[in-house]
Amino acid sequence: MSMLQDKDKPKVRQRLEEMTGPVKLVNFTQETECQFCRETRELLEDVAALSDKLSLEVYDLLADADKAKEYGVDKIPATVIVGEKDHGIRYYGIPAGYEFAGLLEDILMVSSGDSGLSPESRKMLEGLDKDVHIQVFVTPTCPYCPGAVRLAHQFAMEHDRVTGDMVEATEFPALSNKHQVMGVPKAVVNEFSAAEGLMPEVAFLEKILATAERSG
Repeated sequence: MSMLQDKDKPKVRQRLEEMTGPVKLVNFTQETECQFCRETRELLEDVAALSDKLSLEVYDLLADADKAKEYGVDKIPATVIVGEKDHGIRYYGIPAGYEFAGLLEDILMVSSGDSGLSPESRKMLEGLDKDVHIQVFVTPTCPYCPGAVRLAHQFAMEHDRVTGDMVEATEFPALSNKHQVMGVPKAVVNEFSAAEGLMPEVAFLEKILATAERSG
């Protein structure tokens, strides 16, 4: 079964023609007890088939526990975007709806090897001396969510100590409840609430770094 409609495939193929370097999509799944696992895998298969610069590896979270540990993946469905190395870019939940465009943008970014951040943001990240884990909670129908996810993934692309997760809030209700997600996008940094709503790049990064500093 194809998740991408035939009418959309030429547009996606055209976007992927902008890729310069190879990209590997790593999907963690499980055939049972996982909402949207099959759909996520099929979507990634559809995308990977549209470019010879894209490859897809699929693993079972439990059967391939060593691989899951290697990538730090603890829930499914999960998608990791890998270029010359693993930049810490993660999707938890199906990257559908508005998030699909973000997935394509991330593939192109990782392919290029350049975060695309402003000089000011790059300078702010230069001196980072601690691990920063950003979780951005989203829903597929939120038009502002991809922008926040995109920034988190750009920060991860720019600095090795940053990891950026998209977390589809309705697929992980326990996690959403833990972090009191009442609206999206919501960013959580090192388990502390950092920001709500879509913000300009530098303002968002200031919130992220300030929260990371506060987290100890």
